[in-house]
Amino acid sequence: MRRRDLVRWIGAAPLLAAAGASRADHKVRITGLEVLFFPEANLRGGWLVTRVRTSAGRTGLGDASHSYKDAVTASAIRRLFSSMEGRTVFEVERLRQLARPEIARLGRPAVIALSALEQCMWDLQGQLLGVPTYELFGGNLNARLRNYANVNKASADRTPDSFARLAEIAIGDGLRAVKLAPFDEIQIRMEPAAIDRLMDHGVACTAAVREAIGRDSMLLIDVHSRLDLTRGLDLARRLRPYDLGWLEEVTPAKPIDAMAAINRAAPMPTAGGENLHGVQEFLPYVSGRAVDIVMPDVKYCGGMLELKEIAAVAHGAGLQVAPHGPASPIGNVAAGHVCATMPNFHCLEYSHGDVPWRATLVEPREELSRGDLVLSDRPGFGIALNEKTVKRYARAVPA
Repeated sequence: MRRRDLVRWIGAAPLLAAAGASRADHKVRITGLEVLFFPEANLRGGWLVTRVRTSAGRTGLGDASHSYKDAVTASAIRRLFSSMEGRTVFEVERLRQLARPEIARLGRPAVIALSALEQCMWDLQGQLLGVPTYELFGGNLNARLRNYANVNKASADRTPDSFARLAEIAIGDGLRAVKLAPFDEIQIRMEPAAIDRLMDHGVACTAAVREAIGRDSMLLIDVHSRLDLTRGLDLARRLRPYDLGWLEEVTPAKPIDAMAAINRAAPMPTAGGENLHGVQEFLPYVSGRAVDIVMPDVKYCGGMLELKEIAAVAHGAGLQVAPHGPASPIGNVAAGHVCATMPNFHCLEYSHGDVPWRATLVEPREELSRGDLVLSDRPGFGIALNEKTVKRYARAVPA
């Protein structure tokens, strides 16, 4: 071999080796599954976590929390896994197609099962290719992902003082935005007088939190679809003095007419969409201008790929995306790897006030930097389960 050719060969060797590794890694098969349940994550429910194993010995993680039917979700996960066992970790579209009958039959628990397994596959793909998962979705546009503190799941005593105290703690921990849902006790079919009293209470909670955190921090209010159009319009007017970052889901998402009317009239931005599934449900929501800020949940909307597609639809309409998801550290990181690639990313939800051991669920431990999630540049999601935490807190999935 001539010297010049030898130099060229040596220079190309790393690329050839990488290409060879990629071909080998593409044959890595899905071989095993664990479903782990952490029942005491917060006052509103536990975490359901999936871990998929491969023929190469690697494992990928996913979050299947908050279907509120954990046994049904776990069964759906196992059935979908059995259909994918022996296939490669790159067959995401096949998984999505195989999930369709389950979703048609079970609804949300099957959607969450699909998302959890898909998260595992994206985590594994990044590991096998030696790149962070966000590189597979278009590359990192957002080096720091602003998180806001959802203090609602930590609020046992739902008084103005309690909400204000939780909000102060969140701001003290470095977050710059707080969300609460102070109207959760309202039911549309209540007596009008009872609704009036609870609306007054919710407004008082909002006022207390605004006073506690000052005007430099963002305040977000979620109504959880508790009102009709008339009361919703009245609430938007009453909350104007509190300079909200957004008013979320005042009325049910379907039909969109009421939300669109509130969006047109509200003096603050509006947000919503956490319960919608798939581009097909988000498309009329976006085109109908139901909200200013779209909030798909990576678990509920159909997974990471679906989240990316929904964000693209919102981007085409000039809307920002703030994914819903007060879930485990795994769910936040999975959503974060998609958010990093969004040109229209707004902020990401963080469940503040969970169990004291929340950050230790994963290694390296979960950390926010001045309220921002900074994704690792390690391959895949860049995290693994902390086996000591798993051993101490994981329980059998309830039947």
